[in-house]
Amino acid sequence: MRSAQNVSLFNLTAGGTVASVDDAKKDVLIALSQIIDPDFGTDIVSCGFVKDLEISDALDEVSFRLELTTPACPIKDEFEQKANEVVSALTWVKKVDVTMSAQPAQPVYGGELPEGLQKISNIIAVSSCKGGVGKSTVAVNLAYTLAGMGARVGIFDADVFGPSLPTMVSPENRLLVMNPESRSILPIEYLGVKMVSFGFAGQGRAIMRGPMVSGVINQLLTTTDWGELDYLVIDMPPGTGDIHLTLCQVAPLTAAVIVTTPQKLAFIDVAKGVRMFSKLKVPCVAVVENMCYFDADGKRYHPFGQGSGTQVVQQFGIPHLFDLPIQPTLSASGDTGIPEVVADPQGDVAKTFQNLGVCVVQQCAKIRQQVSTAVSYDRSIRAIRVKVPDSDEEFLLHPATVRRNDRSAQSMDEWTGEQKIQYGDVPDDIEPEEIKPMGNYAVSITWPDGFSQIAPYDQLEMLERLVDAPRATTPAVASS
Repeated sequence: MRSAQNVSLFNLTAGGTVASVDDAKKDVLIALSQIIDPDFGTDIVSCGFVKDLEISDALDEVSFRLELTTPACPIKDEFEQKANEVVSALTWVKKVDVTMSAQPAQPVYGGELPEGLQKISNIIAVSSCKGGVGKSTVAVNLAYTLAGMGARVGIFDADVFGPSLPTMVSPENRLLVMNPESRSILPIEYLGVKMVSFGFAGQGRAIMRGPMVSGVINQLLTTTDWGELDYLVIDMPPGTGDIHLTLCQVAPLTAAVIVTTPQKLAFIDVAKGVRMFSKLKVPCVAVVENMCYFDADGKRYHPFGQGSGTQVVQQFGIPHLFDLPIQPTLSASGDTGIPEVVADPQGDVAKTFQNLGVCVVQQCAKIRQQVSTAVSYDRSIRAIRVKVPDSDEEFLLHPATVRRNDRSAQSMDEWTGEQKIQYGDVPDDIEPEEIKPMGNYAVSITWPDGFSQIAPYDQLEMLERLVDAPRATTPAVASS
């Protein structure tokens, strides 16, 4: 038996003609819905990728645009090929024109962001929490790999005490300047990648106390005119101190990549970093184990032992592990100012970084999709739908329950814990006007009275447990 879609397709295309432009558009959308995005598990029509669909007056030519989530999509060529094939297969179609594009760069964040960060889609932290493991090497080569995949990329060197970026790249202009009109910092550009480092500020290495360092980092990151970026890679400094917390609070980090080496000591420090990101609700999407091995005389040697990267993956559930060898050219490239993936784009190291780049692109796309759809309002049943990222279960909450249980200083006394807002102050039929994601941990809900409520995911989950609502069936009853 043919599916409903196939029946519709058969009826529309029988005889090789369609009756109207509307019928032709339906025909094309049904055909395109056969193409499934492997990351989202949904067809490209439901994902909203199909834009500017046009049918010629003669009803025999089709043109449309596929707007993907990122220009670095690793299967964009496959999408274009399949789209051409399925639409060309329609009996009435004589010509197909497919244009590929990407969504404008913008963060999945509903709150106020510094102007310099407002046009950046994804911010990736590369962290090790321990010096000397090759974190900066990974950060720089990852950035240039993403750029090679077609993305607009920037690198931010967050190490004020020992900036590495000026050594690892060799731009002609090595001094940051400020736009006198906008008072914004203009990033340096090298081989198509924008970059900012304290080492380019003409100050060398800093000697200053912690609060001053946090202020410098904040200023360099937020007042830089980054423009539109698909990915900003932050080379995090070693440790888990004030600078790291400042970066995580100022910048809405999309994800983190963890760099380690095989030694046990490296694992101990990396574990601290993973726990820090977990508390800050920043998902760690990959582990890179550097200096794993070298090959000689037809054999593979592991001079520093084995298992640190695997242990991180197993203990913390990070899904992807990438091994980098001890390779003289990888180390030398960091000293010559030309990243290894640029110097030898067909080499084994470049292939590993290509796989890491694909992983980062796919995981960021998944995270953005999960965050953007985690909390929504369903007017048909007057309930707030909640599906927390990395959870397979959905539950419903009554809007009044969420509004009455706001935990901010505007709704409760922070000293006594007493609720300022009373049960009767919130009508039972209240409905949210807008729900926006606030990074990976919360949503901002705007109510008719103008109140903007920050609702963390864990708070919504706690509400669901308190009212003991049946999952994905009926809204949780309003409670005080």
